[in-house]
Amino acid sequence: MAPKDDPDKFTFIDTVRAWGTSPIPPMTLSSLILSLHLRPTFHPLPALFSPLLAFSSYLTLAGFKTDGAGMTAAWSGIYVLLASRRSPPGGGTFQSKFLTLRGGVRGLAMGLGILNTICGAYVYATGDRKAEEEERREVNRWGVYKD
Repeated sequence: MAPKDDPDKFTFIDTVRAWGTSPIPPMTLSSLILSLHLRPTFHPLPALFSPLLAFSSYLTLAGFKTDGAGMTAAWSGIYVLLASRRSPPGGGTFQSKFLTLRGGVRGLAMGLGILNTICGAYVYATGDRKAEEEERREVNRWGVYKD
């Protein structure tokens, strides 16, 4: 969100907050995780991250932006930690890790996970739940609030 006094000027913090409250980054990471772990053989543990990230995206869309950002930060960070410990098939050389197509997708997923962790943690730490609730009441997307 742009500052109130100058709507044309976005600061770095505004960009971080916009990234942390967007539902698109967790779904993008979810897609990358699925593409990495469904083929050539199915890996069940990393594939469990995909529905969790999809749920955090749903929370953001439902109006719980602070909680969605916190969930995105937590699960993205855990995925990056687990993915950094895993060695790719065929050895652990730099070329096989990042200079192949699969390695490039793995590096992109890890980079996006790091970015999601940083931005989501910032939004979760500085989130205003009262303002968020007022926004949900004002929008009343699903007719939950009767006031």
